[in-house]
Amino acid sequence: MKQLKTVLSIVAKPGYAFLAMVVSGIVFTIAVWLPNFSLILIVLRKATLSETVSLLWSLYGAIGTNFTLISASYTILIAILFGINIALLVYYIKRARGGVRGMKSSGAAGIGGLVSGIFGIGCAACGTFLLTPILALFGATGFLAWLPFGGEEFGFLGVGLLVYSIHAVTKKINDPQVCTIT
Repeated sequence: MKQLKTVLSIVAKPGYAFLAMVVSGIVFTIAVWLPNFSLILIVLRKATLSETVSLLWSLYGAIGTNFTLISASYTILIAILFGINIALLVYYIKRARGGVRGMKSSGAAGIGGLVSGIFGIGCAACGTFLLTPILALFGATGFLAWLPFGGEEFGFLGVGLLVYSIHAVTKKINDPQVCTIT
């Protein structure tokens, strides 16, 4: 409960709220545009600026059509949690003023959560976007069929790792910034 109050108090500050929203927006944009990357490249080469902007804007609608309800939910959740995680990390680093002790594990968990979440991104028709081609290189595409959720486990793992990272960062924020006397 104390950690939730810490997160809310930090994200309520305008600068950190803005940072969290911008990072969340970037992560969400990458997640929605990534499955359509080849289309975006073709349009960038051949279309006018207004057509390109129109297409890029319309691709945000893919979250409702190309994603299942579950994959859309964890994609949005990963974007929000990653934005919050970055805002908390920036707050902690600014507060520590260079003495970043113990941040390797929580920072790694945050990045791990994002990477795992990216592996889980995919549409309802074709499954995970990145994981399927990577596994195909090793002849292991049957692995996804073996998984109970067809690869969406990576999205759940991403959410879990980001929640752990936020937990670890808020724990460090709540710890005193002095050494204990023994």
